[in-house]
Order: sequence, then structure tokens, then C-alpha cells
Amino acid sequence: MDQLKTSENYVVTVREKGPSAYVPPLQLTVGQPPPIAANGGLSYMSFDRNGDAGTVAATEAALRQIAEGEGQAVIDMIDNAPPGPIKTKWGVGFRSSAECLDYIRTHNITAPEGGVALPLRYSIYEQPSYSIVSSNTLWRDPARAADAAALRKEEQDTGRRGLYFPQILRDARRIAEYYPGLSPYSPACMDKLGVSLAHCESKCRNFYDAAEVERVFYPEMEKLLLEFFPDATDALVYNHDVFDKDYKGDRTEDQANKNPGVNATYAYIVHNDLNDNSGRVRCRELLTKNLRNFGREQHYTEAQADAKMSRRFVSINLAKPMETVQQNPFVLCAWPSFADQPYITNYRVYDDRVGETTRFTYRPNHEWYWFPQQKSTEVSMLKCYDSITDGSVSRWSFHSACIDPTAPEDAPCRKNVVVRAFIFF
Repeated sequence: MDQLKTSENYVVTVREKGPSAYVPPLQLTVGQPPPIAANGGLSYMSFDRNGDAGTVAATEAALRQIAEGEGQAVIDMIDNAPPGPIKTKWGVGFRSSAECLDYIRTHNITAPEGGVALPLRYSIYEQPSYSIVSSNTLWRDPARAADAAALRKEEQDTGRRGLYFPQILRDARRIAEYYPGLSPYSPACMDKLGVSLAHCESKCRNFYDAAEVERVFYPEMEKLLLEFFPDATDALVYNHDVFDKDYKGDRTEDQANKNPGVNATYAYIVHNDLNDNSGRVRCRELLTKNLRNFGREQHYTEAQADAKMSRRFVSINLAKPMETVQQNPFVLCAWPSFADQPYITNYRVYDDRVGETTRFTYRPNHEWYWFPQQKSTEVSMLKCYDSITDGSVSRWSFHSACIDPTAPEDAPCRKNVVVRAFIFF
């Protein structure tokens, strides 16, 4: 707690000096330990230097951590371990999904009806991590070639600090069987578990056309959210991603023209897109700066944003398949099963901001859900952030992609669109 107190004192000092970057308040959820993060969990926005929003401090910290070598030690441990299962303090992990699946079958680990037992990949590195995004000018600075090489290697090494662990997925459509009276199609389910399910028959015909997605699908999702959450006053869909490993067209990302491109890979690591800091930062930069917003333009003053964010606001990811999902399903973990577990912060360093996402270590009792054979009219929803911190509602879910061992070998990969939204109450 001394580290947290130091951070709190620091943020007071920074605010008195008037930093040019917005500094989110240091928030902790009741019942959840402090995060495994730099600066005691304090946002890098607090380390703003002449308007750099803390990006220089974050980059320096990334290089310093690489030099310390702890991350390499984790990789060496995995590489040098004898063949077979690797004993960790969280349980038995495996280098490959196939090894973990053999363990599941050998030990007869089974799931309830509608569910499946399978491997999920978790981080085993309990230190914050750093990712310098592709748009960062560091990559194109000849004077920083050595730094770029070290950071590029670190980016590749981050994925090597994970293992596969056995988990059980339950059918999310059957949530009422596990929680009597709780419908997966209700806001109460989102408040309790951080996951829910909705129905949508979209009029969008081409989800690879970013302009059509913005024009047709964004308003549909905003309407869905306002109907799903009757107490909400406003919904803003601000960007989207398209996933299709088999897509043969142009995948090029063009942020300037609000085109996310088409992803060829799926995120096979347990993670969440936001955390205590970035949920608030991302909301405010959308409202006051319209920053990286693919949706309706926002032009709030600082005072108006303060007023809007003084009430409850929530970040939701909504995933809709283009066709029935047969392989690479999207899986979600329910809040109560990790509400007392610290998350591990991953810093995404831009030129003008430091974003934060999270990773988690394995627990055998994590409560995972999937939507087997998810149809094109089914929208899975997961909470990425909730401004309520008193423990009365879920703060977030975490999620991953996985390989469904029950699918045919020639099953096509998931084709879906994921939109990100804030809703305000």
C-alpha cells in the first residue's frame, strides 16, 4: 500500500502543476487487489513531459525492463523445462495446445451439456508488459535503430511467456441453469457476470466495407444497446474490427479513413481490452478530442465530459458472426470467478497516449462461457469496463479465442465483426 500511497501523492502533485494530459483517478475495485502494474497502477498520463502524455516515460520503462532480463528468464524456464507438463504455482501448464488437449483427455476432464473442455492460453509473466504500436515514430527513427530492435524482439517474446491450461467452457445460452432466474439476454446478467447475449438481424450486407459498417451497423448496435439497457441515456459505437483468417481481399488497415482492415489472426491469450485507467481515459479522449473515433463525432467541452462521466458509464464489446461460427470461437470469462484476482497491465505506447490492456494468470475455477455454433443473428456481449467500483456490479470480463476440438478438421475459421461502444446512464 506504500507504493499506492506514493502514487496517489504523485498524482496530486502533477495535478497541481497542471499536466497537459488527462490523468485518470487511481481506482481500485472493492475486493480486488491492486493491479500488477508500473507506478503502483498510476497511469503514465501522470508522467506527461511537455505534452507527450507519458509516452517517453513508458518507452524508457520498457527498455529498462528488457535490460533487467526477468522476461527472458521466464522464456528460458519454459524452453529448458523437461518435455511434458510444466508445473507452475497456478497449476500444470503446457507448451502446446495439443499437449494440453492430451492431458484433458487422459484425465477425463469433462464439461456439462453444451460445454467443452479445452486448452486456453494464459500469461505466466507477472510483470507489466509494453507494446510500441506500429504507428509510433520510434520505428522510423534511424537514430533509435538499436531501441527498435530490442523492442521488436520483446514484442515477439511477449507471446512466448504463456502456457496452455485446461479449462471448461459452459454454454452461455444455459446461464439460467447455473444461475436460476438469471437470463443471459438481460442487463442483470451483464451486471452480475460481465457477459450477455442479444439478437440482431442486421441490414449490413458487406462487413468488409468499413463505410457501410459505420453507416448501417453502428446505428443498429447503438439502438440494440439502448433497448438492452433501458436505464441508459446514450450509446456510442466508436470503432470495430473484422476477423477472417480465410479472407482473400485487401486486409490493409487505414485508420485515417476509419478502416480497421481485416484481421488474419485471433487473440489466443486471455486478456481484456481496458482497465481501471484506460476505461476512463478512452472515454474522455473520445468525448473531448474525438480521438480515433470511427463513429459519430463527439465535441464535448472538458466540463461537459466531467458531467457525463460523473454518472455511470460502461464499455461493451459486441461480437456478431457473419455466418455460423464453426471454429476459433470467441470465449468469455465471468466476473465473479476472478473478482479477487489482480490483473497484469499491458501498456500500448502511441506517440500521443499510453493505452492500457490487461492479462491474467490461470485459475482452475475461472468461469468460462462460449456460444457453441453461434449464429449470425446472435450477438455476444462482454463488459470491458464499468465506472462503478463498489463491488455491486461486474467491473469487466476477460476473453480469448480458442480452438474447438469438437469441430471438424476442415471447419472454416470464425468470420465476425466486433464493435466497441460506451453506454452512459
